[in-house]
Amino acid sequence: MSLIKSISGIRGTIGGQPGVGLSGVDIVKFTSAYAQFLRKQNHPSNRVVVGRDARISGKMVEHLVVGSLMAMGFDVVNIGLATTPTTEVAVTGLNACGGIIITASHNPKEWNALKLLNSDGEFLSDAEGKEVIAIAEADSYEYAQVLELGHEIKDETWTDRHIELVKNLPLVDCNAIGKADFTVAIDAVNSVGGIVIPRLLKSLGVKNIIELNCEATGKFAHNPEPIPENLTEISRVVKETTADVGFVVDPDVDRLAIVMENGDMFVEEYTLVSVADYVLGKTPGATVSNLSSSRALADVTRKHGCDYTASAVGEVNVVTQMKKTNAVIGGEGNGGVIYPELHYGRDALVGIALFLTHLANKGKKVSELKKEYPQYAIVKNKISLTPDIDIDLLLSKLKERYKEEKITDIDGVKIDFANGWVHLRKSNTEPIIRIYSEAATTAEAESLAQNVKDFVNTLI
Repeated sequence: MSLIKSISGIRGTIGGQPGVGLSGVDIVKFTSAYAQFLRKQNHPSNRVVVGRDARISGKMVEHLVVGSLMAMGFDVVNIGLATTPTTEVAVTGLNACGGIIITASHNPKEWNALKLLNSDGEFLSDAEGKEVIAIAEADSYEYAQVLELGHEIKDETWTDRHIELVKNLPLVDCNAIGKADFTVAIDAVNSVGGIVIPRLLKSLGVKNIIELNCEATGKFAHNPEPIPENLTEISRVVKETTADVGFVVDPDVDRLAIVMENGDMFVEEYTLVSVADYVLGKTPGATVSNLSSSRALADVTRKHGCDYTASAVGEVNVVTQMKKTNAVIGGEGNGGVIYPELHYGRDALVGIALFLTHLANKGKKVSELKKEYPQYAIVKNKISLTPDIDIDLLLSKLKERYKEEKITDIDGVKIDFANGWVHLRKSNTEPIIRIYSEAATTAEAESLAQNVKDFVNTLI
């Protein structure tokens, strides 16, 4: 059993004792603490939006979340099965004071989580998240009296509203997409993407859609993280059906992975790179990604004569840096595209619409498009954490070991070598240390990572 409280929300495996797994008590406690936090913000609205992905525990968690918010005196707009970006858009569209997304994103079916939004439909800052946790741990919340209880309003129109907003973005060209006559395969891992993405594709003008795992049962057909080893089925289908492209989304549809027409991975890192290339060609400006993302975005940004900066890992950190630099596009190398023309949140719907427009305008195969970008290879490793590991001491010793190299320590430790980089950081969503490395080839990236891992292992 596991319960993680972090900048990414309250996340844990369902069941177990309170405070150990994500139990019913924990769900009520942290929802109530969040409501108390909202009450202190003095927002003119009393509405909170709640949406969820299709995972098995979702309905149970939804009942507890909605009931707790009502008990705290808030009116709940329950938008039902909805993507994370749809819930974000609904918060601002309804002028709500906040929102809760019930999803554990890429985690397996045993997990669920509460992702907490502010009145801008954006994730709480680190300081705000810590305030919610402090309220919860002190049980410092007060429920409403009987005549002040909130009400539940069900509104399941927001998926279609979100699709219309994406479709009407100035840089989305439905005519070009329709004329290209693409055949598109989609793997939605049996979550809410199975409802949303085929509907989006039809709205964009795609007539030939191959659906894989699009029944929103929550019984994930494979590990839901959209990385190559989990995507063998769609890779095979794209190649056998001569589809033009394959799209894969995670359970809450804020990450987008792309499969090329030959069945090979476009590589998750290049989702943002390719979309940014298209956006910068039309609307030049700054870009942002996190420290664990590919150098390719910086290269493409500079090709367009624009400025690139890196942030700490975490959507809220990327968004903060994007606002600071007035970036026209940004995101994370895990396939998360943030396009502020619509909203400041990772949005696979936006990513699909912009990528298909880019592909249609280029008139090339996806594999040909990929060759236009700087070719790097990223290797992703991890080390499981145990209670006796002092992560701060470990990172301190790592900085000392590689002090002759360029070190960035705003989030873990990133070591920039002449031929690549290695980034180590504690995960916000799992009890692990993530070790990402990048170089010109996979072998070089693995070698860089192995050297660092060998040193780390001597410390553990």
